Amino acid sequence: MREKDARVSTGNTGLDLVLRGGLPANRLFLLEGMPGSGKTTLALEFLLQGVRNGEPVLYVTLSETSEELEIVAQSHGWSLEGIDLFELASADEVLGVSRDQSILHSWEMELGGTIQLIREEVERVKPKRIVFDSLSEMRLLAQDPLRYRRQLLFLKQFFSGLDTTVLLVDDMTGSNGGRDNHLHSLCHGVLTLERLTLDFGAARRRMQVQKMRGVDFVAGYHDMIIRPGGINIFPRLVAADHHTPFIGEHVPSGLDALDALLNGGPARGTSTLITGPAGSGKTTLSLQYLAAACQRGEKAVIYEFDERIGTLISRAQAFGIDLQNLMTDGRLTIRQIDAAEIAPGQFAAMVRSEIEENDVEVVMIDSLNGYVAAMPQEKQLILQLHELLSYLNQAGVVTFLINPQSGFFGTMHASELNVSYIADIVILLRFFESRGRIRKAISVVKNRSGQHEDTIRELRIDAHGIRVGEPLAEFRGVLTGTPEYVGEKAPLLEDRS
Repeated sequence: MREKDARVSTGNTGLDLVLRGGLPANRLFLLEGMPGSGKTTLALEFLLQGVRNGEPVLYVTLSETSEELEIVAQSHGWSLEGIDLFELASADEVLGVSRDQSILHSWEMELGGTIQLIREEVERVKPKRIVFDSLSEMRLLAQDPLRYRRQLLFLKQFFSGLDTTVLLVDDMTGSNGGRDNHLHSLCHGVLTLERLTLDFGAARRRMQVQKMRGVDFVAGYHDMIIRPGGINIFPRLVAADHHTPFIGEHVPSGLDALDALLNGGPARGTSTLITGPAGSGKTTLSLQYLAAACQRGEKAVIYEFDERIGTLISRAQAFGIDLQNLMTDGRLTIRQIDAAEIAPGQFAAMVRSEIEENDVEVVMIDSLNGYVAAMPQEKQLILQLHELLSYLNQAGVVTFLINPQSGFFGTMHASELNVSYIADIVILLRFFESRGRIRKAISVVKNRSGQHEDTIRELRIDAHGIRVGEPLAEFRGVLTGTPEYVGEKAPLLEDRS
């Protein structure tokens, strides 16, 4: 690799993936964000990576004290040993009382003295990595915007002849919360961190690469979280980057009558949307496919947004599906998801980890209502879900999506998220009334992967499992929920002893 093409790791695995290898070496970069967005934590990760590499590193703090930095480091279980810390907390420490006896403006002496001390410290330490935290103090010392820009240009020219990668931290308070376009143009690359407060739930954080000269980075917003141990950045999922060759065979459910509806079952690399009102059997139908896959030796995962894992296991046991045994054998994993605490990018990263690290072949998301709650911005959500399904399809995974509908009979409405057009298969479950009893009906609305039955059949779920009856040919208007019997004898399923 040529020297000018060399990269340095940021110390953050997710950010290195976003940058497709790290930061270009020996350049000047800007890390900007409002207070609380995670700038200091990311800057410390950058320097600690240098310490692990055996490089001399320097942290120039113009705002935070060494004690405050120690507190940040301890919260993540880090030690600042190996980091040269240069603290310039007050102008008196820079120039002493003589600044008050000068015919020059005090701010001219303060800024000039500060820059000179920084230069002397850099020449002493000869760091491979350096962090300036933060530029807002330099703005205050300069007072004049032109002088401030000249000093930044001086710093850039000073470091251009050194073997040093520089990270400038800006809390954006000096520019009234806006971006400094001059600073953007001056730096080789710009990283922006954001903290968003929703109406309910935890604060969301995200980052983006505003620019990075000569680097093919992953553009757009990337969700992130701050946890003990550092920052987790979840690169935006790009399905086209993760294609895996697979055979598009059918995945049977173990029930011949159910498989016949889809001409053998859903194909690998497809997503199946099971939609219907509450209690119609959507989850149980999906569990039938998952249990059959696990019994064949495949691995499956359930992302449970709505009900507790214990409730799901008990309910499945009542229908003859032993989820606990499948979990004990390591073939099934159930993840409880708190929609108020997880970002869609984090969820996509969780799914990707299961597929690539645990070789999962069947995924179930129960339900889309919970997924909607994880991200109120519906327009962005449909794009993220489309990319997630595309990734799963290209990985050869069979995906089942549970889509609750409001209402029980007559006209029903789907959830706020209309994903029927991006799903490969749509299975519709309905209630209908006959002979004073509430019964269930099942039909396949579409199947992009092959042929499917266009009949409407009765669905019965009891302690022995799922049964699919004969076509309801003697009825008319089943899909409306208020059918009319037009035959001589209704071919309906009776109880099993």
